[in-house]
Amino acid sequence: MLTNLSIKNYALIDHLNVKFTNGFTVITGETGAGKSILLGGLSLVLGKRADLSSLREKDNKCIVEAEFEISKYGLEAFFDENDLDYEKKTIIRREILPSGKSRAFINDSPVTLDILSQLGDQLIDVHSQHQTLRLADNDFQLKVIDALADNGKGLKEYASKLLLYQSTLKELQNLEDFQNSATKEHEYNSFLLQELISAPLKEGILEELEEQYEQLNNVEIILEQLSHGQQLLNEEQIGVVNLLAELKQVSNKLAGFGHQYSDINERIKSVFIELDDISNELNLLNEKVEADPQMLEQVNTKLQLLYDLQKKHKVQTITELLEIRNKLDEKVSATENVAVDIDRKKKELKLLEAALNTEASNLSKKRKSVIPNLKKQLEDTLIDLGMASATFKIELNPSKEFKPTGKDDLTFLFSANKGSSYGDLKKVASGGELSRIMLTIKAILAKYEQLPTMMFDEIDTGVSGEISNKMGDIMQAMSNSMQIFSITHLPQVAAKGVHHFKVYKEEELMGTNTKMKKLSAEERIVELAEMLGGKTLSDSALAHARQLLD
Repeated sequence: MLTNLSIKNYALIDHLNVKFTNGFTVITGETGAGKSILLGGLSLVLGKRADLSSLREKDNKCIVEAEFEISKYGLEAFFDENDLDYEKKTIIRREILPSGKSRAFINDSPVTLDILSQLGDQLIDVHSQHQTLRLADNDFQLKVIDALADNGKGLKEYASKLLLYQSTLKELQNLEDFQNSATKEHEYNSFLLQELISAPLKEGILEELEEQYEQLNNVEIILEQLSHGQQLLNEEQIGVVNLLAELKQVSNKLAGFGHQYSDINERIKSVFIELDDISNELNLLNEKVEADPQMLEQVNTKLQLLYDLQKKHKVQTITELLEIRNKLDEKVSATENVAVDIDRKKKELKLLEAALNTEASNLSKKRKSVIPNLKKQLEDTLIDLGMASATFKIELNPSKEFKPTGKDDLTFLFSANKGSSYGDLKKVASGGELSRIMLTIKAILAKYEQLPTMMFDEIDTGVSGEISNKMGDIMQAMSNSMQIFSITHLPQVAAKGVHHFKVYKEEELMGTNTKMKKLSAEERIVELAEMLGGKTLSDSALAHARQLLD
């Protein structure tokens, strides 16, 4: 419910602040007084695009602020999803800066126009003759039927299953696409994988083989150097080991003459042991080393294989080859297992399809059950609104595909006159007829669901006094369960309002200013009398005005 509206520096409005309450509120005023300006300002906080030319004073910013009581609207989830503070009394503010930039706030948190618009759609429904084309939209028509059928819970369950069905269908399509493309590559990938599996791939293998190759390829040099080393260590006359043995004997004799000599003796012993061990090691190596052309060939073959694989796969290390092997293994395995996955997904899809068909069938049954009642309510109400011959043809036909709202194709046709053929609403109904049909539908909807604040903008234009009286009755009845605004030129409608506001212009020093005030009981009589007979008030006009109010 809209509880307060403040507009600053917008078009002909300098500063306007108005409080509203629940029930039926009518807004009147002469043509050009600024009723459309009031709606324009309100539309800014509902998320409509801003126009810099609408600034009253070009150097100051325009601020429009609206306060809503939203405790009955169930909007907590919307606030959570958009990370906004939920307040039962929510304030929406829109600022248009002189630079042309626009800012929007919900409870002082900055938001995008898209979020503002989404919230605005759930707070106020502004309806004018120009917006009646929505009547011809199948989604809107189906929404009306679903409201009467109490399909809210069923639609949520259907939507949840549809989402799962669509994601599973997507997964199946991806698997089938993968299978089609992978089948072509499978043979080649298998060949590459087998090639890598056959290769001696392990961490450090390349360095190990390169070292082995160097040893086998240089046997003669190694043997020659080992022999030379043994000679240096063990030659009878000048061998290092023999000379060190003599040195050890000398140090043994000196060891008893003090710790400094014993230390030297121990060090010489250590050197002798180490050198003797080295001599033995060289001897063992010399015995092991032998020429093995066959082994050299084998090592060389393995090395060339690894070098070729690195070049083929454009990598530098064995680690990278191992990674490629693992990825190829995954691809080959996935290709070999995809048929099993596809079969499993098809079974899942079949079960989901059956569940969806059940949900869609339940929705359809409930819709069909309320269509006769909707048709009767529409036609009965339109009789009172001067459309005695208006009839509707509403049919549901099964659809082959799953739609966002089920598996129904809706046909919603209209005939305004007896004997006339049925056709789409937008093609066969006039603007005035569309307005009355929309009012009727909104009145029916109000009985079945909590609607937002509704603002009817001159939808009674061009209708007779008697018909406008009936339209006023409908709006008045709707206001028992919701907040209704009607901007009207007709006294018959204006008299039905519980609250009556007048929009008017005033000439001031700074220019013309649009203002708005709530009328007292006496002021309402004068306003209605002027709407009936013009500015010159006659006794009959005043009497008629009082009669309308009574």
